[in-house]
Amino acid sequence: MTDATTAPSPAPARSSTMSVAEAVARRISVRAFRPDPVPDAVVRRVLGAAARAPSGGNLQPWHVDVVAGSAMARFRAMMVDVLAEYPRGEPDKEYHVYPPDLSSPYKERRFDVGETMYATIGIAREDKKARGAWYRRNADFFGAPLSLFVTVDRQMGPPQWADVGMFLQTVMLLLEAAGLGTCAQEYWANYPKAVTGFLGTPPERILFTGLAVGYPDEAHPSRAHRSNRVPLADFATFHD
Repeated sequence: MTDATTAPSPAPARSSTMSVAEAVARRISVRAFRPDPVPDAVVRRVLGAAARAPSGGNLQPWHVDVVAGSAMARFRAMMVDVLAEYPRGEPDKEYHVYPPDLSSPYKERRFDVGETMYATIGIAREDKKARGAWYRRNADFFGAPLSLFVTVDRQMGPPQWADVGMFLQTVMLLLEAAGLGTCAQEYWANYPKAVTGFLGTPPERILFTGLAVGYPDEAHPSRAHRSNRVPLADFATFHD
C-alpha cells in the first residue's frame, strides 16, 4: 500500500501568522498530549469562529459539548467502569464507523495507516497485547485535558453530516493555528449510551464523534507518524 501513495511530508514549523495551507499541512491526529489545560478563551474563540463553516440552508446542524477540568476527571472515572463491562464497546451501537464489508482500495488504506502507526511507535504486529493497550488509550483521550463531543439531530441526513464534518475541520485547523493539537475520535461511537448519558444529551440527537484537544507531547514517538496520502491522479479527474 505504501508504495502507491504520496510519501508524507514533515510538518512545517508553527508561526504566529500561520496560513491556512500551513495549518492543513501541520494537522495530524495527535495521539499523545501534555496535561496542560487548554485556555477556555481559546476554545470559545475557536468554536465561535468555526461557526462560519459552510452549512447548506444555514441549518448549522452541529451541537458541541466541551468537557474539561473536573468534568473530564469524572468522565474518565466513569469510563473505567464502562470499559470493564464493555471492553469491545456497547452492544447497541448507533452507526458503523466503517462499512462492514469495506472494499478496495479503502480496506488497504485503513490497514496501511494502522501498520505505519504501530511501526512508528515500535509495536510489532504480533504483539496483540500492546496493540490492544494502545487502542484503549482512546478512552483516555490519549492524555488530552479537553474533549469536544459533537452530536447531530436525528432528522438530519448525509448533507448535514457533511456540514458537521466541515465544521470539525474548521475547528481543527483553527486549533492548530492556535498551537493546539487534536484527534478526531469516532471511537466514541462505540459508547453512545455512556457518553450521551454523561452529557445529558436529549434523545433526539445522536452522538457523532469526540475530538481530543490539547498541547501535543512533542517528545512522544507517535509525533513522527504521518499517514500516507494517495496521489492526486488517484482521486481527481479534470475535465477540460
